[in-house]
Parts: sequence; structure tokens; C-alpha cells
Amino acid sequence: MRKRRLAMALMAGALLLTACGGTDTTARESAQPTSGGSLTWGVETEPTTLNPHLNGQGKTRLLLRNTFESLLSRTEDGKYVPWLASGYEVSPDALTYTFTLREGVRFTDGVPLTANAVARNFTTLQDTTYTGGWSAWRISSLATVTARDERTVVFTLKNVYAPFLDFASSQEILSPAAFDSPQLKAGGPEIAGTGPFILDRYVKGQEIHFRKNPEYNWAPQNAKHQGPAYLDEVTYRFLPESSVRTGALTSGQVDVIEGISGNDAGLFQDNGEFTYQHAPDAGSPYALYLNSTYGPAAEEKVRKALINSVDVDAVLKSIYRGQRTRAWGIVSSADSEFYDRSIERSYGGDTKAANRLLDEAGWTARDDKGFRTKDGHRLTIDVVQAQSTLRDQRDVLLQAIQAQAKQNAGIDLEISLVDAGTYAERRKSGTFGSIANNDTITGGIDIENHWYPADSGGTLNYSRASDPELTRWLTAAATTVDTGARAGQYSQLQRYVLSDKAYAFPLYEPEDQIAAAARVHGAGFRPFKQFPESAYDVWVDRG
Repeated sequence: MRKRRLAMALMAGALLLTACGGTDTTARESAQPTSGGSLTWGVETEPTTLNPHLNGQGKTRLLLRNTFESLLSRTEDGKYVPWLASGYEVSPDALTYTFTLREGVRFTDGVPLTANAVARNFTTLQDTTYTGGWSAWRISSLATVTARDERTVVFTLKNVYAPFLDFASSQEILSPAAFDSPQLKAGGPEIAGTGPFILDRYVKGQEIHFRKNPEYNWAPQNAKHQGPAYLDEVTYRFLPESSVRTGALTSGQVDVIEGISGNDAGLFQDNGEFTYQHAPDAGSPYALYLNSTYGPAAEEKVRKALINSVDVDAVLKSIYRGQRTRAWGIVSSADSEFYDRSIERSYGGDTKAANRLLDEAGWTARDDKGFRTKDGHRLTIDVVQAQSTLRDQRDVLLQAIQAQAKQNAGIDLEISLVDAGTYAERRKSGTFGSIANNDTITGGIDIENHWYPADSGGTLNYSRASDPELTRWLTAAATTVDTGARAGQYSQLQRYVLSDKAYAFPLYEPEDQIAAAARVHGAGFRPFKQFPESAYDVWVDRG
């Protein structure tokens, strides 16, 4: 058996992510941490569920990581280091994954972490009545998961699946008692994890509160400290409006905020009263996925015309004041494994081409509002945006795209901000022109989510593309552990779906921002996926 034992020596030095602020971050973080006290953090997004297995909102991982942990952690360069597992092995044929669990770990309901507990999590994830199919493709390659002994859990695959280690090692582990709780799907205080904080209060629409887990002593190897958290308690207030979050921090109502608009970033940069940090998200960029089976977007020339009609660079500069990065690919540039820069500036941005394509497609007439028509029907593409993922001024961004599409090409983009029920119904029925979305899962799983056919694991295949080429490239990438070969398959897919078929219109690469009062230390980002990290390493200087 080929061993991939984890090195147990912690590399010295703390990772400092891209940051700006009025104080010397290095000097601040060298200060001696003090324990105790509370913290209030203003956040942009409220969870749709407090069960991490069922929550697809990347922004809410900041909250849930306080309570729920995974088998391994990741370093900045993507290497795996111990967390709930002390080590792992992969067989030479890449069909068997064996994890050795750390000793002495307990869920906050008193249940010990055992191999059976881990196995129960994954066997439950195989049940589509539990997940609703959310993780079906990722776990479909799993044949069995068994407890060899109390501390050894063995995963056996049906076939080679390259992203499996990323998926299995990052899956949050719930107490086995959770699976018998009537609150399982909603989550909440009744559902225990192993984390440094215990979720003890949730007030919908207002806040969520965590208290310290005093028994905690199993932080990941690359954490900044070991033992219990510094803070006694932390409250996250749901403040969806950027200006409200900014005002709450500057007025001292909260200690930290995340999700800072481009307009507000300057208030905290180079300001000695605050620190400001930002980091790009990995995964797929925020894009308009164009439905190739419904309405005008079903026409390839219409899709290409829309992409050519918008000056994305100018729109982003106007809205975000240079604080966001233009997207070009099927993954963000932060995904160094699979990002192919050759796609940059290879398509779009040509209003003459946009109008020529629409003329060729027969959309030659105009109505009294200036929109193109054909056979008496307006060229309308309905863009659906879920309210649960409406953040970072995306409503303003969509309105700017809407204005340019009308002005430059006579295309009518109708923007629909919808609740969860309507969103699910529109997705299922396929009655939409476009869905605006991004995905923060990495390892190629984000690419699979968007580009496998819906009945083959494409849980986010909003373009509804089913071209056989897509399945061929994705399957080839998933069944080899050669990263270079996988990247080559994804590059072919990228060129096809963006340049050749215009199934998606990438807009910008999401990032996260943290601004904090100068007295707050230790707030930062995960070193690999770069979401804001939990409050485990945070402490407050009350002197």
C-alpha cells in the first residue's frame, strides 16, 4: 500500500494573507494572546440551514466551522494536515482510503469520535432522501465505508474518483446522535459537532450565538494555537446590507465585519483604528449560466451576442471601484491547479459582433422600448438570482449588465430575485433564461457540479447542457489522479463551453473581506479555500 502519511511537525510561522490596514499586521499578531471576553461579528449571509451537510452557502462556513470539523485541514499549497484524523493512506490503485482517527476527541454531546461515528456520516450522505441529491455524484463512487477498529475508518471506491480525498477529508462530521434528531435537516443547538464552540442560540433573522467548548484540545495542525478557543463567546449578527455592517463597525456596535463593498473598503484601508484583509475565493466565478434549452438563450448566437454586448471591465470598475477581479474561466484564478489563463480575453467585448449575431439570428425588428423582436416576440432573457446568495452588490451588478445589454444590443434582461421555494421550482422546471451563481467547492468538484448533465451529477448545471463531449472530458478528468492530465481535460471543456458554445458568461471572481477594530487579533482566512475562518484563533485586547 502506497502510504501518504501526514507529517506531524508543524511548520513554523503563521500565514499572512493579502491584507491592508493602518497598523503593522505582523507586529499586531506577535502580541501575546489573552483569553476571555466576547466578540460580536456582523455577517452578510444568514444560513438557510445549520446542518453543514445540507448547506451550500460558502459564506456561512464562517459560522458553522465553529462547531463542525473535518478529518483533515489544508495548507496554503493544498497539502493535507491532521485534524480529526491523525493520518491517512491511499492504496496504489487509488480505490481504498484509510483514515486513522485522533485519540481523545469528543462531540459536545459527550459522544466519543469513533470510526463508526465517521462511517455513519458517510452512509447517511449516501441517502438521497437526506441530501436531496446535493452530494449524490461526489459520493456515488463510494462502495463501502467501514470501521476496521475504533480508530480506523476505511473507504472503498467502486472506481477511481480523483476528487474523493478532497471531498471525504473536508466533510464536516456530526455526532451520530444527530441522525436520530427531528432537527437534523434544520440543524441547530440539538446537533453536536466537535468544534471549539457550541452553538447554543439561534434567532432567525437576527443572530446566532456560540459559547466556548472548554474541553476542546484537537485543533488542526496548522492552527495558530492549540487548546480551547480564546474567546468565551461569539455572536454573529445578520446584517445583509453592506452600509449597515460598515456603520455597525465604525460606531462600535460590532467588533468585526465581513463582506465589505468596493465603495466602503477605503474606510478601513490605511486607517489605524481598523485592520482590513481580503482573499479570493476558490471554486467557480460568479457567472450567468445561460439556459440552452429555453427561450431566446437556447440560440447559440443569442448567447454569444449577450456576452459580446457587455463591457464587463467597465461595469466592475464602476461598481466595485477596482476591488474585484474580472472572471474569464470556469474556475477562479485562485484555483491554481486548474485555472487556464489562455482563455483570458479570448471572447466577448465586441458590440458590433453582438448586433451582427442578432441580425443573423433573425432578431432584426425593434419594439417601442428599443428591444429587439422576432415574430412579434421580444428578445427577453429572464435572469434568476436566489435571494439566499444575493450578496456583494450583485443586484447592482445585474442591473448594470441589464442596462448595457439593452443599450448596446437591444436585449431585454429581466432580473428575478426569488425565494428558496421559487428558485427550486424554476431550476427543476427549467423555465428560466439564466441563473446567476458561483460555487466555492474546489478540487474539480465545482466543475463537475456545473457541467455534468443534471442526471449524472450536475447539481448546478444551470445551462442544462448535455453535450456528450462534456461527459467525456469530465469522466476522463475524474478517473485519473494525474493533476496535469486532469487540467488538460478541463481546459478543453472550458474552451468549448465558453468560447465555442457560450453556455456561461463569467462576470467576476468572488472574494471575501474582513474589517476589524484594531483591538481584535487573529481574524483571518482559511489558508486554502480562503473563506473567513472561525473564531477559534481570535482574541480581543481589552486593555
